Amino acid sequence: MIINGVKIDPSFAEAFPMKATRVIITAQNLKWAHHSAQAMTGFATSVIACGCEAGIERELAPSETPDGRPGVAVLIFAMGSKGLAKQLETRAGQCVLTSPTSALFAGIQEGESLPLGKNLRFFGDGFQISKLINGRRYWRVPVMDGEFLTEETVGLISAIGGGNFLVLAQSQPQALAACEAAIVAMEKIPNVIMPFPGGIVRSGSKVGSKYKGLNASTNEAFCPTLKGQTRTELSAEIESVMEIVIDGLSEEDIQKAMRAGISAACSLGAQNGISRISAGNYGGRLGPFHFHLQEIMA
Repeated sequence: MIINGVKIDPSFAEAFPMKATRVIITAQNLKWAHHSAQAMTGFATSVIACGCEAGIERELAPSETPDGRPGVAVLIFAMGSKGLAKQLETRAGQCVLTSPTSALFAGIQEGESLPLGKNLRFFGDGFQISKLINGRRYWRVPVMDGEFLTEETVGLISAIGGGNFLVLAQSQPQALAACEAAIVAMEKIPNVIMPFPGGIVRSGSKVGSKYKGLNASTNEAFCPTLKGQTRTELSAEIESVMEIVIDGLSEEDIQKAMRAGISAACSLGAQNGISRISAGNYGGRLGPFHFHLQEIMA
């Protein structure tokens, strides 16, 4: 398959089951909602070392939030409910409770219940008060700028992590430009995040390593500087490879994001040095979800 001169490899992205939740952060204005959300989603690129994968899903208008203020939706993914609960509580307490004018609400109601403000309320040291509204409990915690309002619990659902595709280009600037175009398109798709910095990862990995205790290491088959030293997947003209990783609430969400991203990357075309689109997989050994590039782009 070729799109605008760009070859789409007969490959597939291999993804795995995760657990996910969505929280809504509101504030006096979008500036402060973003400050809180950016802090909450920091150091959350990969479960390999970060404990969770998180990102800003989208901005919310006042008409879309529980308290009628500007807000930001955040998605958080982890390998299990226990790990996700710990990450959520720690990040909410350190990054949202502390942020001026912030409030915190559940963005998912269904599924297993996770503590949100249920434990954060204890920061009020006995002065916190609760109110039940339409069957949902909220806590008002006194803080120095007024009150921190938070919902007691949030829902936890099954999700998918590790959807991906690779952009292979003739130079580093060209690979980056294609990935940037892809991220702009993918950010319009709901229910997904691209957790790496700016949505792009240049250090694509494989499972395992020659070094004991290292769970992941560089994917040498796609490293341009190793063409003469290893079994490479790169032709002579390819000098840069970048990857976009997608976490989503469903298979359909990831497929939509991949389709949008690959289309945007291919729009730059072979005339701008974009040679191929490929994907990261481990022969089907890592996860049960397989996203075949050519099927998605058909």
